[in-house]
Amino acid sequence: MVSDLGKLLIAEDDPTFATILKKRMQMSGFECRVCADSSATLLESRSFRPTHILLDMNLGQGSGLQLIKPLRNLLPDARIILLTGYASIATAVDAIHLGADDYLAKPADTATLLKALTDRAGDIGLSEGELPMTPERLEWEHLQQVLRVNGGNVSATARQLGMHRRTLQRKLQKKPLMVSAPKQP
Repeated sequence: MVSDLGKLLIAEDDPTFATILKKRMQMSGFECRVCADSSATLLESRSFRPTHILLDMNLGQGSGLQLIKPLRNLLPDARIILLTGYASIATAVDAIHLGADDYLAKPADTATLLKALTDRAGDIGLSEGELPMTPERLEWEHLQQVLRVNGGNVSATARQLGMHRRTLQRKLQKKPLMVSAPKQP
């Protein structure tokens, strides 16, 4: 049985990815609409009045970052999630400062998307017994993601990350632990 989770506006310029997102989110219980550019996103937001927004970082010639403030002003209670294929700490910080509720790297699985869309801001944090990822593990995950975006091409990935190819290969070979050990008092 599918529950009604609200209205979801998907702002995504890649038609294939937008279609996949829409189907996944509709199956999860959202009423969905898709927009492919910045102006259509603002227009659709006014008429559709979404409760949730998945906003692509790159929308055709525009940037999803530029839409966060106007969307937040128009829909102050909506959950705004910024999606990007080129995740960085700097853009994550910018997105949150501009009013986004969360920031996710593409590709994101359905469970991750649903968690970001349905969690409330006050609920963010680690539950008891859950340990944070180590910085090494976080770096390794990011390297893997950029490598996937580049179709497994190590040289192109190294160029995009601004590092030597051999350095990247060494970092990829070392699979770090998932979590940090708890600190002893």
